[in-house]
Amino acid sequence: MNDVLLEKVREMQSELISIRQDIHAHPEMAMEEVRTSALVATKLKEWGITVTEGVGRFGVIGTLKSLRPGDHAIGLRADMDALQLTEQTNVPYISTKPGTMHACGHDGHTAMLLGAAKYLAEHRDSFCGTIHFIFQPAEEGQKGAIAMINDHLFDRFPIDAVYGLHNYPELLGKFIIRSGPMMAAADRWFVTFRGTGGHGGAGAHLATDVTVLQAQFILSLQTIVSRNVSPLDSAVISVGAIESGSFQSVNVMPDRLRIGGTARSFTESVRNTIEKRMKELANGLASSFGCTAEVEYIRVGIALVNHEQQTKQAIKAAEAVVGESCVDRNGVPSMGGEDFAFMLLERPGAFIFLGINDETKSRDLHSPTYNFNDEAIPFGVAYWISLVQQELTN
Repeated sequence: MNDVLLEKVREMQSELISIRQDIHAHPEMAMEEVRTSALVATKLKEWGITVTEGVGRFGVIGTLKSLRPGDHAIGLRADMDALQLTEQTNVPYISTKPGTMHACGHDGHTAMLLGAAKYLAEHRDSFCGTIHFIFQPAEEGQKGAIAMINDHLFDRFPIDAVYGLHNYPELLGKFIIRSGPMMAAADRWFVTFRGTGGHGGAGAHLATDVTVLQAQFILSLQTIVSRNVSPLDSAVISVGAIESGSFQSVNVMPDRLRIGGTARSFTESVRNTIEKRMKELANGLASSFGCTAEVEYIRVGIALVNHEQQTKQAIKAAEAVVGESCVDRNGVPSMGGEDFAFMLLERPGAFIFLGINDETKSRDLHSPTYNFNDEAIPFGVAYWISLVQQELTN
């Protein structure tokens, strides 16, 4: 464990906590990160780092060159957007924007990368080459990574490798990573069933009933994973919303019903199977009930696949900070989705999880009771510094 580096980083901790909690109190949804990106740009400029704003609309790039000569360059990425949730914590810096909160720790990610930027700006002789600190908007399903890539991110800021980090409900200071598929492709789907509707009491036998149809459909969905996907592969299909009828007229059978949900997978073949079978089940069942179906399957993200060499570099950097015993080299893949996957299609790189668990401060991700644990900040900052110093060396 690199206690010396951690202690140096902890000297900045109070400042970074203040930044993190300020961002937490003023959350901004995807492609609305006006205040957050401005705060990031201001801090980077204060520390003497060259700043480029407006990359992919609200993305910010901080460019830092070493004092020592070096030809290589790497990118370090953090996300900035919040979620559409009403916060249910009692922290003094609770969200000031109703219905919006940092429930995924992007406020912590931003603060940790800012901490690394400040430290490295003060120690430009500790590495050789160029660092591009990438602060990305719109990670939560809105493809901010694609927006930055389409704005020529990697042409304007050439790099040899790109790295990302995300907090995780694991032991504080523990790092988790694996080579290959690390996170799932995250898709959204919507099915609309249409029937005749009718009187639920006197005329139920005369109606085509979309409510019974949807019950059969939801049960049938799970046969895709159990009977169409190999047991050696992983997949998840979940229903997140059902919309139909009226509680003011419960004796009326609706003529329209809409269902929506998510699907997760790690390979294109499994993804294709899910989409194909979902459409077949919806249309087949609808036909058997005398109804019709409309299926919309939206491929939101792709599977995040870590590159082998960069995964080794990430492991080495993490072990330098916390020791081998606190780095899981073969972490279990997560069914969560991650926008950083698109950057890994453009450049080699790796994505790592950092444990932040503290039962008094953090809950599951995407929960209204979630709050990033500020005690995790030094570990994330030290990891970034360690990674830079091992990647950009003569």
